[in-house]
Amino acid sequence: MNKIFLVIQREFMSRVKKKSFLLVTILVPLLFPAIIGGMVYLAIQNEKNKELEVVHVLDESSILNFEDTENYDYQIVDGPLDSAKARFSKSEDFALIYIPKFELDKPEGIRFYAHTSPGVNLVGGFENKIEAQIREIKLTRSGLNEEQLEELKTYVQIESFNLSEAGDESKSDSGVTFGIGYVMGFLIYFFLFVYGAQVMQGVIEEKNSKIVEVIVSTVRPFHMMIGKVVGVASVGVVQFVIWMVLISVISFAGMAAFGLSMDPLETAQMVQGADGASSIQNNEKVQEMMAIVSDIPITKIVLLFVFYFLGGYLLYGALFAAVGSAVDTPADAQQFMMPIMLPIIIALMGLMMFVFPDPHGNISFWLSIIPFTSPIVMMGRIGFGVPVWELALSMVLLIGGFIFTLWLAGRIYRIGILMHGAKVNYKILAKWLMQKN
Repeated sequence: MNKIFLVIQREFMSRVKKKSFLLVTILVPLLFPAIIGGMVYLAIQNEKNKELEVVHVLDESSILNFEDTENYDYQIVDGPLDSAKARFSKSEDFALIYIPKFELDKPEGIRFYAHTSPGVNLVGGFENKIEAQIREIKLTRSGLNEEQLEELKTYVQIESFNLSEAGDESKSDSGVTFGIGYVMGFLIYFFLFVYGAQVMQGVIEEKNSKIVEVIVSTVRPFHMMIGKVVGVASVGVVQFVIWMVLISVISFAGMAAFGLSMDPLETAQMVQGADGASSIQNNEKVQEMMAIVSDIPITKIVLLFVFYFLGGYLLYGALFAAVGSAVDTPADAQQFMMPIMLPIIIALMGLMMFVFPDPHGNISFWLSIIPFTSPIVMMGRIGFGVPVWELALSMVLLIGGFIFTLWLAGRIYRIGILMHGAKVNYKILAKWLMQKN
């Protein structure tokens, strides 16, 4: 047992002492907000610096009206379509919109011409503009105005609550739940790939450098594999804890810089004091959102995240280590990577296709129970409220799953780590699994 701890300590210290570890650990919590802020800034600047575009309009219907905006200068053109297209093709103007005579109930034949393929949102903006005008014409001809139409509309908003067995109720929000589930599931997906690849790369490097031949003279290969997998996992946990602390500090500092408070009542009072009585409705929405956030069991989610990260990593980390021991180069490992990566990809796809539309459906249930997919899928279901027995069953099966994969990978590792120059395939791996000595 002491030898396993020595291997764990070696793996942990060798990675923590690297400059790359310190840079990634410190920069990641700063990098993503900086990237998002930079993209938002560039989008705002791009909108401000956008040049006025000239759009030719050939309107044979004569019922639509195109007024100039900050972004577009509409020039009405006459004549047949072919002449309008010829003039536009020789110009450097932005676009040509052709509107034939059409029926209000069935507007067809409208075309958009440009020198290059336009973006979807751009064409959609022109579609919305024309649709709005046709709607106004229909309203006018029916004798209704916009105010009367708004009076006919009725908006229904259903409040969602979670009801416990004791009868206690707490307000829920599917949007917040969706966000929590997606972020947690994606983080597990990301960590499995990153740290699993680190284990495989480390095993390949040690195997090629002959260091492993010295180590196995005093440490059993299976113990060395466990030490390597657990050592890298401990690095991941430490890195995650540091990220959470840094993100919390940055969040508090950011809110303090903008004069906000983590207390919902104080935040609402500050907003009301700044905007006056007219913002009471907005304050109620702020309070409601903050109340939903405050009801989220952060401690439970973090603890479950650590458990499923460790469980999923141990399960897949052992398989990555086995692959690393069986090959001599990363290129040789590619043929064995797909069977390992496939369940991870299925889990992420299942998160989007099954869990979020129906978190308590049969497929969502089984994906969150099967050990190869549960680390990602169960974290996606946590925010929607998972029965205790389902959570317990998932955790027990995950523990059994990584124990099984550790044993399975150990059978390959004990032989493969000392093999050099052999072309390994699935038949040889099966032979190593069945080999007793």
